[in-house]
Amino acid sequence: MAFPAYYPRIKICCISTPQELAIAVAAGADALGLIAKMPSGPGIITDEQVRKLAQLTPPAVGSFLLTSETTTSAIIAHQCRTATTTLQLVDTLSTGSYQDLRTALPGIQLVQVIHVVDESAIEEARRVAPHVDAILLDSGNPNLAVKELGGTGRVHNWELSRRIRDRLNLPLFLAGGLTPENVQEALHTVKPFGVDVCSGVRTNGQLDPNKLRRFMLAVRGFTV
Repeated sequence: MAFPAYYPRIKICCISTPQELAIAVAAGADALGLIAKMPSGPGIITDEQVRKLAQLTPPAVGSFLLTSETTTSAIIAHQCRTATTTLQLVDTLSTGSYQDLRTALPGIQLVQVIHVVDESAIEEARRVAPHVDAILLDSGNPNLAVKELGGTGRVHNWELSRRIRDRLNLPLFLAGGLTPENVQEALHTVKPFGVDVCSGVRTNGQLDPNKLRRFMLAVRGFTV
């Protein structure tokens, strides 16, 4: 049996109910994104809901807490309240260090989001890469008065994302405006370790099994 040379992982974000979790898991998701308090964007749920969904997530599927906290003390407390397997930091650390997080949270994976606004994202990704387990490139803008930290539904510059990927030696997820129609082009351009989708598989804010199936087929059918 021949195996593909490149198998992109699939993270389904904005999971908000046990029903959505079951649909995503049945479709073959590798990871689920659970969105806690944010300044803007879709899919926000309470910490209690995050914890309940993390408990329902099968062992082989990653549960990602998307936290907008920026101090290590607040991030540590947030993860302890929710008990996910992975921390997805959607903003930059304001105090403390990644080593503080690793010391306090052994076994918890760290994923840092880099918002690809302009070429400064290249240096930002190179700076944090040695300290985390993966980088996730998204289309937010943390410089706005009301920060955009994800869930924009916008595509960013994939050529710039590819340049970032080429400079890193760790897994890289690609997010931002991915759909069943454009995800193969994104994979071809960026060659990420995995893709992350929210609005592209939803209709009227609800997880759409048909869109999700088409997205999964597009990713699983990608070859290099």
